[in-house]
Amino acid sequence: MRKRAGIGRRAGALVAAAAAVGTVAGPPAQARAADGEALPPYAFDATAQQVRGADSSSYAQELKAGRTYRDTLEKNGKVYYRIVLDGKRNTYVSAVAVPEPGGKADYGDGFKVSIQDDSGTECGYQQTGFSSARYTRPLTAYARRVVNPDSSSCQKPGNYYVLVERTTKAGSDPTAWDLEIRHLTEPLLKEAGPTELPEAWPSATPAPLTGEPKARQGGSGVYDAASLTRGEWRSDIRPGQTLFYRVPLDWGQQLFATAELGSSTAGDDYVSNALVLSLANPALGHVDDGTVGYSGKQTTLALGPQRPVAHENRTAYNEATSGMRFAGWYYLSATLSPEIAKEYGDGPVPLTLRVNVLNAAKPGPGYDGDPGPFAVTAGDKEAAEKGASGAQADEEAERGDTMRLVAAAGLGTGTVLLLGLGAWTLVARRRTA
Repeated sequence: MRKRAGIGRRAGALVAAAAAVGTVAGPPAQARAADGEALPPYAFDATAQQVRGADSSSYAQELKAGRTYRDTLEKNGKVYYRIVLDGKRNTYVSAVAVPEPGGKADYGDGFKVSIQDDSGTECGYQQTGFSSARYTRPLTAYARRVVNPDSSSCQKPGNYYVLVERTTKAGSDPTAWDLEIRHLTEPLLKEAGPTELPEAWPSATPAPLTGEPKARQGGSGVYDAASLTRGEWRSDIRPGQTLFYRVPLDWGQQLFATAELGSSTAGDDYVSNALVLSLANPALGHVDDGTVGYSGKQTTLALGPQRPVAHENRTAYNEATSGMRFAGWYYLSATLSPEIAKEYGDGPVPLTLRVNVLNAAKPGPGYDGDPGPFAVTAGDKEAAEKGASGAQADEEAERGDTMRLVAAAGLGTGTVLLLGLGAWTLVARRRTA
C-alpha cells in the first residue's frame, strides 16, 4: 500500500477505535470581517501534534518523518527543530505560516525555512513573503536536503536542524503566527536519471477553457483543500479570505491556472493587488504566485506557464522550475484583499478557477522505494473527479481500514467460537458413547 503524507493518520484512527487519544492542537482564532461575521479559520491537519520550537539547536525537539506538527512563531522569532537523516532518502521540511487574516504587512515581511547540519552549514532553504500584496495570508515555504554523492556538504547521517525565522517590519501586524509543519522524505532513484534541463519546452498558453463553470468551493487550508481536475470551477470568496485547492499532476504533465474575479455593481473604485493566486508543490514548497487589481469589472489573473513535471527540473536555480520536481498533489491558494470590503462591501465575490492539465502521464523516474506522496494514484484521480478534499480522502481510507480491522477481529472471534463449539460437540458425543 502506498504511504501518504501524514502516514500516522490511518494508524491513529485504528488506535482511536480502541481508546480515545486527545490532540493538543487548540482551536484557531477567527478573524472578523467588516460586518462582524467571522471568516472561516484556517483548517489545520487534524492529526497535527503540538511541538515547541527551541531558541537554541541544543534543545530542539525532533520532527519525525511522515508527520505533521503545529507551533507558533512570534514577531521576528527564530525557532529550531531537529531531524535525524540518513543517506538513503531526500528530505523536505515545510511550514505553512498562518497569520490572522486581514492584518497589515509590509513588503519585506515573511519567513524563511532552512535545514542546517551540526556545523551550521546551510543545506537548503526557501524564503517567502507578502511582497506587493501587503496584507496577511497563509504563506508556504520548504527547506530540502538532497542526497548527492558528488557533494561533501550535508551528506553524513545524523542530526540536522530546521530553523524557521520570521521578519516583521515596523508598523506590521505583530501578533504571533500559527505554524503547520511537515517532514517528508523521498526515495532515491534506482539508477541515475537525466540531469540536463531541456532548453526548449512548451511554454505557449493553451486555448482558454470555455463553458459553464461547476460549483466547487475551496477549502480553508492545505488539509481540506478541494480537489480539482481539468475544468472551470466556481467558488465564493470573501474579503480577507484564502481558499485552497489541489490538482494531481503526474510525471510529464503541465499545469496552466487562471483565476477570474466576477464583476460587481457596488462601485468602480480601484483596489490594487486585490487577488493573489499562489502555487505550491507536493512538499509545500513555494513555486509561483501572481496578483491583480480590481475595479468592479471582471478581471483575470494567470500564473506563468510552468514546466512539465520532471525529475531533472530540480537541477534548475529558478525557484519555479525547481519546484516542479515531482509528481503528486499541487496546491493552489487564492486570497482576496480585505480592502475589497471597504469599497465593495463584505459580501462574497464570485471566483472562477480555470485549470488546464496538458499531456498524458509518463512513467516515473524509477524510485528505489515507495514514492509516498510523490506520485499520482488511481485514488487521487478519483478524488479530483469527485472534488473530495484531502481530509475526506483520509477519512474514507480510515473508515476502510477500520472496517477491515473489525472484520478481521470478527473473523477471529467467529473462528474461536466455531472451534469451541466443535470441541464441545466432540466431548458431548464421547460422554454419550
